[in-house]
Amino acid sequence: MAKKKSITRISDKKRGRPKVRFSIWGLILIFALSFSAWFIIYMAAANFNENFFSEEFGDDKGNENKGASPANSDLNNDDSSENSEDTSADDKNRITNPIAQSEAKSADYLSSCCLVTDSTLIDMAKYTSLKDVIGSSELSAAGCNTVAVESSYGTKTVYEVLQAKKPEIVYIMLGSDIGTSKTEDMISSYTEFIKNLRGYLPDAAIYIMQLPPVRDDANATTGNGSINEFNTKLLTIANMHNVYCIDTNTALKGVDGALSNEYRDTSTGALTESAYKTIADYILCHTV
Repeated sequence: MAKKKSITRISDKKRGRPKVRFSIWGLILIFALSFSAWFIIYMAAANFNENFFSEEFGDDKGNENKGASPANSDLNNDDSSENSEDTSADDKNRITNPIAQSEAKSADYLSSCCLVTDSTLIDMAKYTSLKDVIGSSELSAAGCNTVAVESSYGTKTVYEVLQAKKPEIVYIMLGSDIGTSKTEDMISSYTEFIKNLRGYLPDAAIYIMQLPPVRDDANATTGNGSINEFNTKLLTIANMHNVYCIDTNTALKGVDGALSNEYRDTSTGALTESAYKTIADYILCHTV
Protein backbone atom coordinates (compact mmCIF):
# COMPACT_ATOMS: atom_id res chain seq x y z
CA MET A 1 0.00 0.00 0.00
CA ALA A 2 1.51 3.30 -1.12
CA LYS A 3 2.40 5.96 1.42
CA LYS A 4 0.73 9.33 1.20
CA LYS A 5 3.00 12.25 0.42
CA SER A 6 2.72 15.16 2.75
CA ILE A 7 2.98 18.59 1.08
CA THR A 8 3.84 21.61 3.17
CA ARG A 9 2.61 24.82 1.68
CA ILE A 10 4.06 28.21 2.40
CA SER A 11 1.46 30.87 2.67
CA ASP A 12 1.62 33.86 0.40
CA LYS A 13 1.69 36.06 3.45
CA LYS A 14 4.99 34.65 4.72
CA ARG A 15 6.61 34.64 1.25
CA GLY A 16 6.01 38.41 0.78
CA ARG A 17 7.87 39.53 3.94
CA PRO A 18 11.29 41.33 3.39
CA LYS A 19 14.31 39.52 4.69
CA VAL A 20 15.86 42.79 6.06
CA ARG A 21 13.68 45.13 8.04
CA PHE A 22 13.98 48.94 7.61
CA SER A 23 15.03 50.71 10.80
CA ILE A 24 15.13 54.48 11.33
CA TRP A 25 17.60 54.03 14.15
CA GLY A 26 19.99 52.22 11.85
CA LEU A 27 19.82 55.09 9.40
CA ILE A 28 20.53 57.60 12.17
CA LEU A 29 23.49 55.50 13.31
CA ILE A 30 24.96 55.40 9.78
CA PHE A 31 24.55 59.16 9.44
CA ALA A 32 26.18 59.78 12.83
CA LEU A 33 29.14 57.53 11.99
CA SER A 34 29.62 59.21 8.59
CA PHE A 35 29.44 62.69 10.10
CA SER A 36 31.92 61.77 12.82
CA ALA A 37 34.37 60.37 10.27
CA TRP A 38 34.05 63.47 8.05
CA PHE A 39 34.48 65.78 11.07
CA ILE A 40 37.60 63.94 12.24
CA ILE A 41 39.16 64.15 8.75
CA TYR A 42 38.18 67.83 8.47
CA MET A 43 39.74 68.78 11.82
CA ALA A 44 42.87 66.78 11.06
CA ALA A 45 43.29 68.66 7.80
CA ALA A 46 42.74 71.94 9.61
CA ASN A 47 45.45 71.11 12.15
CA PHE A 48 48.03 70.18 9.54
CA ASN A 49 47.35 73.16 7.25
CA GLU A 50 47.53 76.62 8.84
CA ASN A 51 45.84 78.24 5.86
CA PHE A 52 43.15 75.60 5.64
CA PHE A 53 40.22 77.80 6.61
CA SER A 54 41.36 80.71 4.45
CA GLU A 55 41.79 78.39 1.50
CA GLU A 56 38.52 76.65 2.24
CA PHE A 57 36.33 79.71 2.63
CA GLY A 58 38.26 82.15 0.48
CA ASP A 59 38.25 85.02 3.02
CA ASP A 60 41.98 85.58 3.01
CA LYS A 61 42.11 84.95 -0.70
CA GLY A 62 39.78 87.85 -1.17
CA ASN A 63 41.88 89.83 1.29
CA GLU A 64 45.02 88.83 -0.56
CA ASN A 65 43.48 90.04 -3.76
CA LYS A 66 42.45 93.20 -2.02
CA GLY A 67 45.87 93.51 -0.53
CA ALA A 68 47.55 92.63 -3.80
CA SER A 69 45.59 95.20 -5.72
CA PRO A 70 47.31 98.17 -4.10
CA ALA A 71 50.66 96.48 -4.63
CA ASN A 72 49.83 95.74 -8.22
CA SER A 73 48.42 99.22 -8.51
CA ASP A 74 51.68 100.55 -7.17
CA LEU A 75 53.55 98.54 -9.77
CA ASN A 76 51.16 99.69 -12.46
CA ASN A 77 51.44 103.22 -11.16
CA ASP A 78 55.23 102.90 -11.22
CA ASP A 79 55.07 101.66 -14.80
CA SER A 80 52.64 104.44 -15.67
CA SER A 81 54.88 106.93 -13.93
CA GLU A 82 57.91 105.69 -15.86
CA ASN A 83 55.96 105.81 -19.10
CA SER A 84 54.69 109.24 -18.19
CA GLU A 85 58.21 110.36 -17.36
CA ASP A 86 59.48 108.96 -20.66
CA THR A 87 56.65 110.65 -22.51
CA SER A 88 57.24 113.86 -20.63
CA ALA A 89 60.94 113.66 -21.41
CA ASP A 90 60.16 113.08 -25.08
CA ASP A 91 57.71 115.95 -25.09
CA LYS A 92 60.23 118.13 -23.30
CA ASN A 93 62.92 117.29 -25.84
CA ARG A 94 60.54 117.55 -28.78
CA ILE A 95 61.44 120.52 -30.96
CA THR A 96 58.75 123.00 -31.97
CA ASN A 97 59.34 124.13 -35.54
CA PRO A 98 59.87 126.52 -37.14
CA ILE A 99 62.10 128.02 -34.45
CA ALA A 100 60.61 131.15 -32.93
CA GLN A 101 62.46 134.40 -32.57
CA SER A 102 64.96 134.41 -29.71
CA GLU A 103 67.35 136.80 -28.07
CA ALA A 104 70.00 137.71 -30.62
CA LYS A 105 73.35 135.94 -30.45
CA SER A 106 76.53 137.88 -31.01
CA ALA A 107 78.16 137.73 -34.44
CA ASP A 108 80.79 135.39 -32.99
CA TYR A 109 78.14 132.67 -33.01
CA LEU A 110 78.41 132.42 -36.80
CA SER A 111 82.11 131.61 -36.59
CA SER A 112 81.21 128.39 -34.77
CA CYS A 113 78.69 127.31 -37.41
CA CYS A 114 79.13 125.15 -40.50
CA LEU A 115 76.93 125.74 -43.56
CA VAL A 116 76.06 123.07 -46.13
CA THR A 117 74.68 124.67 -49.28
CA ASP A 118 74.34 124.53 -53.03
CA SER A 119 74.32 127.58 -55.28
CA THR A 120 71.56 129.15 -53.14
CA LEU A 121 73.92 130.49 -50.43
CA ILE A 122 77.26 129.79 -52.05
CA ASP A 123 78.51 133.32 -51.29
CA MET A 124 77.65 133.24 -47.58
CA ALA A 125 81.30 133.37 -46.49
CA LYS A 126 81.89 136.35 -48.76
CA TYR A 127 79.34 138.63 -47.07
CA THR A 128 78.99 137.36 -43.48
CA SER A 129 80.94 136.00 -40.51
CA LEU A 130 79.87 132.46 -41.33
CA LYS A 131 83.07 131.31 -43.04
CA ASP A 132 82.84 127.53 -42.75
CA VAL A 133 80.91 126.65 -45.92
CA ILE A 134 80.71 123.17 -47.44
CA GLY A 135 79.20 123.03 -50.91
CA SER A 136 79.36 123.94 -54.55
CA SER A 137 77.12 125.03 -57.40
CA GLU A 138 77.00 121.35 -58.49
CA LEU A 139 75.54 120.24 -55.17
CA SER A 140 71.77 119.81 -54.95
CA ALA A 141 69.06 118.35 -52.75
CA ALA A 142 68.72 115.29 -54.97
CA GLY A 143 72.49 114.77 -55.07
CA CYS A 144 73.40 115.72 -51.50
CA ASN A 145 74.49 112.16 -50.68
CA THR A 146 76.49 111.49 -53.84
CA VAL A 147 77.98 114.73 -55.23
CA ALA A 148 81.59 115.26 -54.13
CA VAL A 149 82.85 118.70 -53.13
CA GLU A 150 86.29 120.16 -52.67
CA SER A 151 87.36 120.60 -49.06
CA SER A 152 90.41 120.73 -46.84
CA TYR A 153 89.85 117.00 -46.31
CA GLY A 154 89.99 116.29 -50.03
CA THR A 155 87.28 115.71 -52.59
CA LYS A 156 84.55 113.94 -50.66
CA THR A 157 80.80 113.84 -50.27
CA VAL A 158 79.32 116.38 -47.88
CA TYR A 159 78.56 113.67 -45.34
CA GLU A 160 82.16 112.43 -45.42
CA VAL A 161 83.44 115.97 -44.88
CA LEU A 162 81.11 116.41 -41.91
CA GLN A 163 82.27 113.09 -40.50
CA ALA A 164 85.83 114.39 -40.52
CA LYS A 165 84.95 117.89 -39.36
CA LYS A 166 82.44 116.96 -36.61
CA PRO A 167 80.89 120.43 -36.25
CA GLU A 168 78.73 121.28 -33.25
CA ILE A 169 76.31 123.50 -35.22
CA VAL A 170 75.23 122.73 -38.79
CA TYR A 171 73.02 124.84 -41.08
CA ILE A 172 71.72 123.33 -44.32
CA MET A 173 70.34 125.15 -47.36
CA LEU A 174 69.70 122.80 -50.28
CA GLY A 175 67.17 122.96 -53.10
CA SER A 176 68.63 124.82 -56.05
CA ASP A 177 67.49 121.92 -58.24
CA ILE A 178 63.82 122.53 -57.53
CA GLY A 179 62.08 122.62 -60.89
CA THR A 180 64.72 120.39 -62.52
CA SER A 181 64.79 117.37 -60.16
CA LYS A 182 61.77 115.37 -59.12
CA THR A 183 60.45 116.57 -55.76
CA GLU A 184 60.24 113.02 -54.43
CA ASP A 185 63.89 112.43 -55.30
CA MET A 186 64.90 115.66 -53.59
CA ILE A 187 62.96 114.86 -50.43
CA SER A 188 64.17 111.25 -50.34
CA SER A 189 67.84 112.26 -50.59
CA TYR A 190 67.39 115.14 -48.17
CA THR A 191 65.73 112.83 -45.62
CA GLU A 192 68.50 110.25 -45.93
CA PHE A 193 71.13 112.95 -45.46
CA ILE A 194 69.47 114.35 -42.31
CA LYS A 195 68.89 110.88 -40.90
CA ASN A 196 72.55 109.90 -41.35
CA LEU A 197 73.79 113.21 -40.02
CA ARG A 198 71.52 113.03 -36.98
CA GLY A 199 72.74 109.51 -36.27
CA TYR A 200 76.43 110.38 -36.62
CA LEU A 201 76.24 113.72 -34.76
CA PRO A 202 73.57 113.09 -32.11
CA ASP A 203 74.65 116.05 -29.99
CA ALA A 204 75.04 118.55 -32.81
CA ALA A 205 72.54 121.35 -33.36
CA ILE A 206 71.25 120.80 -36.89
CA TYR A 207 69.22 123.52 -38.60
CA ILE A 208 67.32 123.06 -41.87
CA MET A 209 66.94 126.40 -43.65
CA GLN A 210 63.87 126.90 -45.82
CA LEU A 211 64.45 128.08 -49.36
CA PRO A 212 64.10 131.81 -50.04
CA PRO A 213 61.28 133.04 -52.29
CA VAL A 214 61.72 134.19 -55.88
CA ARG A 215 60.20 136.84 -58.10
CA ASP A 216 57.38 135.27 -60.08
CA ASP A 217 58.40 136.53 -63.48
CA ALA A 218 59.49 135.19 -66.84
CA ASN A 219 63.09 134.75 -65.68
CA ALA A 220 62.18 132.48 -62.73
CA THR A 221 62.81 128.76 -63.29
CA THR A 222 60.18 127.89 -60.69
CA GLY A 223 57.39 129.64 -58.83
CA ASN A 224 56.82 130.38 -55.16
CA GLY A 225 54.06 127.78 -55.07
CA SER A 226 56.59 125.01 -55.69
CA ILE A 227 59.04 126.57 -53.23
CA ASN A 228 56.40 126.80 -50.52
CA GLU A 229 55.44 123.17 -51.10
CA PHE A 230 59.09 122.11 -50.85
CA ASN A 231 59.57 124.16 -47.67
CA THR A 232 56.57 122.45 -46.10
CA LYS A 233 58.21 119.10 -46.78
CA LEU A 234 61.45 120.37 -45.23
CA LEU A 235 59.51 121.23 -42.09
CA THR A 236 58.17 117.68 -42.03
CA ILE A 237 61.70 116.26 -42.33
CA ALA A 238 62.83 118.44 -39.43
CA ASN A 239 59.95 117.32 -37.23
CA MET A 240 60.39 113.69 -38.19
CA HIS A 241 64.06 113.61 -37.20
CA ASN A 242 63.79 116.14 -34.37
CA VAL A 243 66.13 118.74 -35.85
CA TYR A 244 65.63 122.48 -36.07
CA CYS A 245 64.00 124.33 -38.95
CA ILE A 246 64.15 128.09 -39.48
CA ASP A 247 61.87 130.05 -41.80
CA THR A 248 64.48 131.90 -43.86
CA ASN A 249 61.85 132.12 -46.58
CA THR A 250 59.79 134.66 -44.66
CA ALA A 251 62.93 136.64 -43.78
CA LEU A 252 63.37 137.59 -47.45
CA LYS A 253 59.75 138.11 -48.46
CA GLY A 254 58.40 141.42 -49.61
CA VAL A 255 54.90 142.69 -48.93
CA ASP A 256 53.66 140.85 -52.03
CA GLY A 257 54.91 137.49 -50.73
CA ALA A 258 57.69 137.24 -53.31
CA LEU A 259 61.41 137.94 -52.95
CA SER A 260 61.92 141.58 -52.04
CA ASN A 261 63.60 143.60 -54.80
CA GLU A 262 66.39 144.67 -52.47
CA TYR A 263 67.43 141.03 -52.06
CA ARG A 264 67.69 140.20 -55.76
CA ASP A 265 70.31 141.15 -58.29
CA THR A 266 68.21 142.01 -61.34
CA SER A 267 71.06 141.27 -63.76
CA THR A 268 71.91 137.79 -62.47
CA GLY A 269 68.92 136.81 -60.33
CA ALA A 270 71.31 135.93 -57.47
CA LEU A 271 70.86 137.06 -53.88
CA THR A 272 72.40 140.41 -53.00
CA GLU A 273 74.78 141.24 -50.17
CA SER A 274 71.82 142.68 -48.30
CA ALA A 275 70.02 139.32 -48.60
CA TYR A 276 73.01 137.46 -47.13
CA LYS A 277 73.27 139.88 -44.23
CA THR A 278 69.54 139.57 -43.58
CA ILE A 279 69.85 135.78 -43.49
CA ALA A 280 72.80 136.05 -41.08
CA ASP A 281 70.79 138.35 -38.80
CA TYR A 282 67.83 135.97 -38.98
CA ILE A 283 70.04 133.07 -37.91
CA LEU A 284 71.33 135.03 -34.92
CA CYS A 285 67.76 135.81 -33.80
CA HIS A 286 66.37 132.26 -34.23
CA THR A 287 68.51 129.90 -32.17
CA VAL A 288 67.94 127.59 -29.22
